[in-house]
Amino acid sequence: MPDPPAILAIGMNYRAHVAEMGREPPEWQYWFNKQRTSIAGPGDDIVLPAVSDMVDYEGELAMVIGRRCQHVPADRAHEVVAGYTIVNDVSARDWQWRTPTFTVGKSFDTHAPCGPELVTGDELGDPGALTIRTWVNDELRQDSTTADMIFGCAAMIAYLTTAFPLEPGTVIATGTPAGVGAGLDPPRFLSGGDTVRIAIEGIGELSNPVVQGGRPEPVGLD
Repeated sequence: MPDPPAILAIGMNYRAHVAEMGREPPEWQYWFNKQRTSIAGPGDDIVLPAVSDMVDYEGELAMVIGRRCQHVPADRAHEVVAGYTIVNDVSARDWQWRTPTFTVGKSFDTHAPCGPELVTGDELGDPGALTIRTWVNDELRQDSTTADMIFGCAAMIAYLTTAFPLEPGTVIATGTPAGVGAGLDPPRFLSGGDTVRIAIEGIGELSNPVVQGGRPEPVGLD
């Protein structure tokens, strides 16, 4: 999906992740968007911006919407999902925490690696019973299952489509398990030279190297 119409992501959706961040489980689904320009592919560089030294990883199961839909009941949500894949919700934490909307800190270039395969629901089986693991270099940081989700995939689609339609190609990131860099003591963020590898049962592995970026030249200015 090189040009998705939208990337929507739910926050605080794994019980253990909520606990590691010192939060209470949410009563309602907690959504934010990542700019679609942040998309990257398997093997692409995750570029660390010069303006942040708190860039974090988040291994997540993602749904890709297959057809325009609205007011979808949970028991029919599977009908509008083209397939499932992996997304790394890379987050510049210092920028993220400046505002409650999170959008800017979640949307730096290359901060939504996605892939490697799009697996249909009949191939994958129950999306609520998959192992999900994330490594930084050779260190296992996240080791969980999607059964730890607070809101399941069908409930997410029903909730979102109550408010607005979803377009084909929309990527929906379903939340991250415990073990993010910000949740460690002390926190451990990404550095140039790292590699982030995320594996989800039935889908495969998404791997991306991390590189330190410089201050970019202005684009589109005369």
